[in-house]
Amino acid sequence: MSATRTLAPGSVAPATGPAPAARRRSGSRRLEELSKVLFVVPAALAIVALFGYPVVKNVTMSFQDYGLKTFFTGEAPFVGLDNYVTVVSDAVFSKAVVNTALFTLGSIAGQFVLGMLLALFFHRSFPLSGVLRALFLLPWLLPLIVGSAAWRAIMEQDSGILNLTLERLGVVDTPVPWLTSPNVALLAVVLVNIWLGIPFNLTLLYSGLQDIPDELYEAGALDGATGWRAFWQITWPNLRPVVSVVLMLGVIYTLKVLDIILGLTQGGPANATQTIAIQSYQRSFVEFTFGEGAALSNILIVISLVFAVIYLRANRRQVDE
Repeated sequence: MSATRTLAPGSVAPATGPAPAARRRSGSRRLEELSKVLFVVPAALAIVALFGYPVVKNVTMSFQDYGLKTFFTGEAPFVGLDNYVTVVSDAVFSKAVVNTALFTLGSIAGQFVLGMLLALFFHRSFPLSGVLRALFLLPWLLPLIVGSAAWRAIMEQDSGILNLTLERLGVVDTPVPWLTSPNVALLAVVLVNIWLGIPFNLTLLYSGLQDIPDELYEAGALDGATGWRAFWQITWPNLRPVVSVVLMLGVIYTLKVLDIILGLTQGGPANATQTIAIQSYQRSFVEFTFGEGAALSNILIVISLVFAVIYLRANRRQVDE
C-alpha cells in the first residue's frame, strides 16, 4: 500500500519541471561566455606581448641612461627627463621638426591630390581601366630598399634619367643635384614618398567613390549639378568619411617614414632631410644612445596621438551631423 502525500489547504505544489531546464540554459550560457573569453585570451596576450611590452619598454628606456654599456653591465640608471632635455636642446632637433612638418605636409598634399584625381579618372569605367589601375599599385609591390635604389639611380646628378629628361625638354640647363644639394634634397625625398603613397590614396578613394549611389548623380543632374558642381555637392560630402581616414593614416605613416630617407640621403646633406624619425634611428643605432632615441620616438608617438585624437573628434562630429 503506497503512501499518498496530501497538501495542506492553501499550499502550492513545488514546481519541478521548468527549474532544471532554466538552470541548464543558464549554465550553457555561462559556458558559452567562458569559451568566448578563452578564445580571446591568446589573442589578447599576443597583442600585449607584441605591442604593449615594446611601448612600455620604450617609455621606461627614455627615462634611463640606456646605452651600449647596458648590454654588458645590465645597469641603466634612472635619469628622469635628462634624455628629453638633451634631444630637445640639440640644434639638429629644431631642424628635424621643421623638416618633419614640411615632409609630412608636402607628401600628404601630393599623395592625396594625385590619388583623388586618379580615383576620379578610373571611376569612369573604360576598357583596360582595371589593368591600368593595377599598374599604379606597383610601388606597393616593390620592397622599399629596391624602390630607394631605383630612385637613387633615377635622380643621379650626371647620369640619372630624370636630369637627362629635364635637359632634353629644356626645363633645366645644368643637371640638378637632387640628392646632394641641401636646397633640393628635401624636395627629392618628398617626391619619392608621394610616388610611394599614391597607391594607398588611390585604392581607398576609389573604393569610396564606388560606394556612392549613381542615383545621387542622376538626381543632381536634374538640378543642374554636373562637373565640378557635382563633385562639391555630391561626391565630396559622401566621400568625407573616407577622406578623413586616408588623411589620418597618411599623416601617421608619413611621420614615421624612415627607410626611404635612409636609402636616398641618410638624413643629409647637411641635415637637409633630417626628420625626427631619422634622428631617433641615428641616436639609437648609430650613436647607441638608446635612451635618447627612445625619447625621440616617444615624442613622435605623442604627435601621432594628437592627430589621432583630432581625427576621432572630427569623425564624431560628422556622425552627429
